[in-house]
Amino acid sequence: QVQLVESGGGSVQAGGSLRLACAGSGRTFSNYAMGWFRQAPGKEREFTATISASGSNTVYAEPVKGRFTISRDDAKNTVYLQMNSLIPEDTAVYYCAADQQFFHMTNVRAVDYWGKGTLVTVSS
Repeated sequence: QVQLVESGGGSVQAGGSLRLACAGSGRTFSNYAMGWFRQAPGKEREFTATISASGSNTVYAEPVKGRFTISRDDAKNTVYLQMNSLIPEDTAVYYCAADQQFFHMTNVRAVDYWGKGTLVTVSS
């Protein structure tokens, strides 16, 4: 089992920045691709960003390209999501995810492990 705990959510005005963190435990963190999904009110959970186990590959959803950056620090068993130029449409609960298969990480139905989420609210 892999346990994931998110932190860093909060309220920010449009144009601002937040950095989310996700601490992993329970298995060898460096063996897992990590990622972030988000779920806005009344909408389905959607892929946001992912990083491979090696850290050499990243993929972003189109709405966040150029504004969000995913990174990982395996020494701290932590993955980060730096969110800049936030807009109200980024308001959502952000979930950390982990899977040993990188190609699973854009598919909400394929991911093995989830955190409980952290709320990000962007006001206009």
